[in-house]
Formats: sequence, structure tokens, C-alpha cells
Amino acid sequence: MISPGSRLGPYEVVSPLGAGGMGEVYKARDTRLERTVAIKVLPSHLSSSSEVRQRFEREAKTISALSHPHICALYDVGNQDGVEYLVMEYLEGETLASRLAKGPLPLEQTLRYGVEIADALDRAHRQGIVHRDLKPGNVMLTKSGVKLLDFGLAKLRQSESAPAASRLSALATEGAPLTAQGSILGTLQYMAPEQVEAKEADARTDIFAFGATLYEMATGKKAFSGTSQASLITAIMSSEPAPISTLQPMSPPALDRVVKKCLAKDPEDRWQNAADLGSELKWIGEPGSQAGLAASAAPRRGARLLWAVAALAVLIVVGAFLRPRRAEAPAASRMVLSILPPRGAAWTDWFALSPDGRRLALVGSSEARMQIWLRRLDEEEARPVAGTEGAENPFWSPDGRSLAFFAQSRLKRIELESGAVQIVCDAELGRGGAWGQEGVILFAGIAPGALSRVAASGGAPVAATKLDSTRGDVLHRWPQFLPDGKRFVVFVSTASPETTGIYLGSLGSLELKLLQPCREAGQFLPPDRLLYARGDALVAQRLDLDRAQPSGEPGTLVRQVDVAEAGAFLRLFSASQTGIVAFRNAGYQRPLVWFDRRGNITGRTSAVSGPRGLSLSPDESLVAYTTGTQTASDVWILDLKRDVPTNLTSGSVAAAPLFSRDGRFIYYSSLGPKRFQIRRRPVRGSGPEETVFEANAYEASQDETPDGKTLIVQNTKRSYDIWALPLEGDRKLIPLLTTEFSERQPRLSPDGRWLAYVSDESGRFEVYVRRFPVTEEKWQVSTRGGIWPYWKGDGKEIYYVGLDAILMAAPVSAGQTFSVGPPESLFQTRLRVWTVARQYAASRDGQRFLMIYPTQDPAASPMNVLLNWQAPAGRK
Repeated sequence: MISPGSRLGPYEVVSPLGAGGMGEVYKARDTRLERTVAIKVLPSHLSSSSEVRQRFEREAKTISALSHPHICALYDVGNQDGVEYLVMEYLEGETLASRLAKGPLPLEQTLRYGVEIADALDRAHRQGIVHRDLKPGNVMLTKSGVKLLDFGLAKLRQSESAPAASRLSALATEGAPLTAQGSILGTLQYMAPEQVEAKEADARTDIFAFGATLYEMATGKKAFSGTSQASLITAIMSSEPAPISTLQPMSPPALDRVVKKCLAKDPEDRWQNAADLGSELKWIGEPGSQAGLAASAAPRRGARLLWAVAALAVLIVVGAFLRPRRAEAPAASRMVLSILPPRGAAWTDWFALSPDGRRLALVGSSEARMQIWLRRLDEEEARPVAGTEGAENPFWSPDGRSLAFFAQSRLKRIELESGAVQIVCDAELGRGGAWGQEGVILFAGIAPGALSRVAASGGAPVAATKLDSTRGDVLHRWPQFLPDGKRFVVFVSTASPETTGIYLGSLGSLELKLLQPCREAGQFLPPDRLLYARGDALVAQRLDLDRAQPSGEPGTLVRQVDVAEAGAFLRLFSASQTGIVAFRNAGYQRPLVWFDRRGNITGRTSAVSGPRGLSLSPDESLVAYTTGTQTASDVWILDLKRDVPTNLTSGSVAAAPLFSRDGRFIYYSSLGPKRFQIRRRPVRGSGPEETVFEANAYEASQDETPDGKTLIVQNTKRSYDIWALPLEGDRKLIPLLTTEFSERQPRLSPDGRWLAYVSDESGRFEVYVRRFPVTEEKWQVSTRGGIWPYWKGDGKEIYYVGLDAILMAAPVSAGQTFSVGPPESLFQTRLRVWTVARQYAASRDGQRFLMIYPTQDPAASPMNVLLNWQAPAGRK
């Protein structure tokens, strides 16, 4: 071990970085050029040999000429007092091995990093240099892409004629070997058969290791494994890893083909050069390439005739369901298609099938904006619809030529052929709409709670339903017309579970009739079914339209259908008039875990059932969150030291918990018997719960002033505005930011003098800062979109989440004046950036982040389309 401050030539050692079988690595400073470098000191058993030293110096000169953006540069080689050392480029980031410890990479990253690695290998191979120790531990992920480490040094570690076992023992190991006794396994798992047999290795040996690495990037699992060195060697020599598509069903078949060819046992059967391999990966990742589609959507190039016949059969089946239905039952079997989001985007919770079932309108979020995307089921790509920026909850016209949607506190419509956009009427936080055959639109706003109706051509809305006080109605949401164009179904939330459910209404009457008690909205599925949720499943029950009542027992269509955020009362599915159903699956957990600034998991909690709306107590010993069903979302307090959760509320519809600045109270929003409320209750003890505010519009506590006298709230009165709520006196809201734009997620600086918030005034969500109390002067913190600002405890950094779900940190100076520096990317998260509830919290020192980390990346979550729902389900 070399002590900090020691010198190797002109290089001053700063601190150790790591150690392995090939030596120790230190961070150092080049005193001549005033730059930071990394120094690798070779172990004495190698540097003591004069032959090895000569070969080492000769090879180092060759490698130093390898100038490539994805190869770690070698600057210098030296010897001091018998110590051989290398001077290399200093890299900031994490190794691919560290990243894979958290799970597989998204497909886009797998392909992008794969292309970069292949490009680096190709450059080295063309100069006669073979890596021979390619593995995730030798790939560094940096802001500029991948960097390959230890290039060309493996061939120097032992004489080429040495037995395989002795050469294996000298190879560098990863930081966490597979077993305590087998330090060689970390490298052995990426060795080609010819390496294990001590045969001559060449560029194709690197390609085998690259295939094993690519497999692990895509699946999160090793291509070859074993309980011992012998069993692992046997696996490498004789077995094949499970296809990627069996572990990641949405991966394209072309990627399976690429990896399988990389891992061929005979070098002659592999890719013969890295350039061809990289070209293949580029082709898979190209927009519009069928190679990038999952098995359910893309044919392989290799068997065109077979897939052409299969594709024709599928088209016949799909065509049968896209045509108007006949009386006879379809003969085809039930089918499910999966639709991935476009590259760089993610599907939100808002989507709708067209009446004829041929098109799917989805709201997608991307770096630039949130807008509607249109995907024809007989085409490969979704396309964005201009003029729908900021859209929520789209729904179709009966003829399928237009879409209606909510944006900027208005109900709008767009003619798809011309692109003309029209404002229909004002609508605050629209929660569902339906467009009838007679040119009438029903829609639900946040206030007054009942349905409104308006002419599709525009005008002033009037009441379509009324809240029934005798059954304790709170709100009416998510309407849908029946085929006659006059009757409709609507979800009604009441004060009683017995009367909460799906109701039947009719134009011209304000009265509603209960059809089916349930906790979430339903839809009509032609010809005669009512769709709704029972537990985690989506069920279909026959609906007698003449008698206007359900009959028979419901049958299960799909299990584990996802739900929208708490309080939305919506299971995520959509049905067409032709009987096709689109839905989102929810077959994964959302645990609450701790991360460091580099994205490494440093701690896990017992909270795994989808926590939302995180708030960290001032002393960082507790975290508050909500979890539960749509109609019973409760506040929980988790003791982070003991990992023990406690139920703070029971049987409520709670959201947005917030610790008071002194940690004594929890504020939370709730749906009361008739109105929305902000409540406060003690964190500990049995003190009384207090309603501090009540209104028709939803209010959510976001922060408290340092003196504890005022709440900063976000409401939905005008498509999200920011208000102050005094906790003394008459407790009336005071406007802070109430513009035509959407302002949300306010957060005060630790001293209470500065207000960070999010606004879409630029056309996309960005983080801004203003003085508090608010003045006209403002500063933009984010540069490429951002949400959920969070201050460091000393007020010198603002954290936020980019629209690509990367956690960012911006240095700020917030004294008498305000200034902000360039934001820094910390790490990629799996946060759902389109949701309202806060999904992370930062420690006071900014070194740790508590956040929701789904076991499946929501950005890669597909939309599913069910065809022929009446046919029997396949084998389970």
C-alpha cells in the first residue's frame, strides 16, 4: 500500500481507488500537467521478471497509441525503486459490474453501450491488440459513454505456454467474487472455451467475452454459472445459456441471435470481427427497425418465408376483430400484443383505444414534453400528435376522426387529419370524458364533483349529474357512453363502500342507478359486458341492457392489471367498440431503498408495496408515505432505524404526507365525507387529528415555512397553482404563483428565503427558483427539463429528476442573491416521471437518497392489447 502524498516519478498519490489480482490502483495528481490521473502499480511477482518488464514496456507503448473515445487512455509507464506502474486516464463513474448488481439495463442502454464496446474492440483488434479479460468489471460507465479498462494487459500476465490453471489464478478479479474460496470465478465466467483449454486466443476470444457481457447487460444474469470452478468450466465448454427472450420477454429476437453467435463454442462459428458485430447492434437499435421489436411484434430476418406465413395468419386474425362483429363466435384463440414506448419516451397512465380498435392513443412522456402519441395496431411505430402538448386523459369521437383531451385547465379537441385544435370549454383537472353520437361530451372535473356536459363544438358546460347527499356522493368520474349514445356508465365515490361503484345514467336526467358496487371505474365492453376490477384482476360481467342490470357471474379477462395513482379510482385499461382491450400490467414491486450519489444501493427497507408521496422527517429517522388501494390509501410511518412500519391512518383516501419542520406533526390530503381536506395529526402519541383546510378542489401540502405558521400547497384549481395557507386566523388561501401555466411541486430552501418549483411555461417542465415571499424575479435551475426539486440541508445544492428519470444536482448560492451552476448527472433512476406524488427524498448532507426503485423499469413497461377476449385463455 502506497501512502497518500507519496510520489511515483512526477505523480503525487492522492488516495487508493481499489485493488485486484493485477495490482493496486490509486488516484494521483500529475504535478507537471496539473491533472488528475489513475496509477496502477503492478504486483511484485510480475515486475521482478526482467522479461515481463521488457514486454510490459513494449506493449504499453503500443497500447498508448490506442486513441479511442471508449478506451481508457494510457498516458505513461514508469519504474521507481523497483515498482512498475502505469499512468492512466482518471475516470468518474461506475463499473458496469456495479451497475449490473442493481439489475439488467434497459434495452436502449444495452444496445448503445454494446455498440460502443464493439467499436472499441474493433479499434484495438485492427492494431493487433487482444484484450483477453473483457468483463463488466473492466467496463466503466461515464458521462461520455463506456470506457474499456486494462486493454491488452491480460496477454502479459503469464507465458502463453503456461497451463490454464496457473494462468487463471493470475487474472484480475472483480470486487465481489462468486465464492469466498474461488477468486478466479469473476473472470472465468467470461472466458472462451479456447482460453480455458490454454489454446491460442485471438480477437474472437474477446467476442465470446463480449457476448457473455452483453447477455448479462440484457438479463442481469451471468451467461454461465456453476457452484465450483469445475462445474463452471463444464458450463462454458458444453452448455448454452437460456435465451434472453425467456428472461426478458420484450427483448428483440435479433439480440438473441447476436449473443448466441458471440457465444458459439467454436471460434469459426462466431462473429469474425467486432465491426460486423457492432453494425448488427446498431441495426437492432435503429428507429423503425423490425429487429428492435420484441418477439411478439417483429419477424427475424433469417426465416422470412416462415414468418411471412405466420404474419399472414396473424393479420387474418386481427382483421377479423377489426371488422364489425358477426353473430358467430370467433374461432381464433385469445391473443395479447405488447407495444413498447418509443425510444426516449415512456407511456403514462393515460390511453384510449379508438372505437374501431385500430388505433391506440397514448400519452407519452419524453425529454421534450408530454403529449399524445398515436399507434396504429397494423404499424410498427407510434407517432407524436402535434398540438397535444401537456395532454391528459384522451378520449375519442364516435367516428374516430378526432380526439378530445384535457390540457392547461381546458377541454380540447383535435382533428387528426388536419391537426386543427379547438378549445371546447374550461375544465379543471379533467378526470375522464366521453363523446356521444349526438355531439355531446360528458366530462368529469375536479370541481364541482359531478359530471358536466357540453357540445362537442364548444360552449358553456352544464350539469349532467348531481351529487346525491342521501347516499353521500363525493364525486363522479370516468364516464362512458353505451352503444345507444344516450345512456352512460360512470364511477361514483360515496361515503359508503356499499354504494360506491359503477352507476348507470342517461342524458336528460340527473339521476343515477347503481349497477355494480366496486372500488374503481368500469367500462362497457361490446356486445354486452361490463368491465371492472375484482382484486388484482380485470373481470367481465354480462350486462342486461334491456333491464339495465348485471346478470350471471363475472369471468376473469386479465390478472395483475395496473392502477393509476391513489385517488384516481381507475384501473388502467381501455375497451373499443369492437371488443379489443388495452391494459397495463402490474407484475412488479416498488420497494423503498437508499442510494448513494453514484447510484449504488446502500440500504433496503421493508416497504415494498408501492409507497407514494415520500416525506423524510427532519432527523431522518422516519419516512412517511401512502400506500393501499384506490379507495383506501393510508399514511404509514416507517422507522428507518428499526425498519418497522406503523399505520397512521386507517380506511381513508390519503395522499401527499408531509412532516412539519419540527417533526412533531404529519400533514396529509384526504377525501372527506363531502369535500377535499388537509389534515394534521401528531406523529407520536394520541393527540387529536385536526382538519386545517377544506375545499372543493384538491389541495396537497408541499412544504412548511421554518416558523411553522404557513403551509405551501399545490392545488388543482387552475391546472396546478401554488398557494400559501396560513395556519392561524381564518386559514384562507393566499395566491403565490397562479399563472396560465402549470406551477407545481414547491419546495422552500432551508432558511425559507427561496422557493424552488416546477413550471411548464417554456413548453416543458423545468425547475425554477424565486425569492420568498414571491417576486417577479426568477432563475431557471434545470436545463433539459426537470421535476421534484429538493434542497440540500445547507442550501448549497438543489436536486431534481430530469424528464429522462436521471437524478440531477445543481450547485447554487442562495444568500442575499441567487446564482446556479451547471447541473450534474448523479445516476439513472426508475422513477415514474409523469406521476404527481413525490417519489424520493434526500438526506441533509446530500450523500444519500431514499427513493422508490421498481423491480421493473416503468420506462420500458409496455402497453398490452388483448384480442379475442371471448376465447378460452391459454395454458397457465
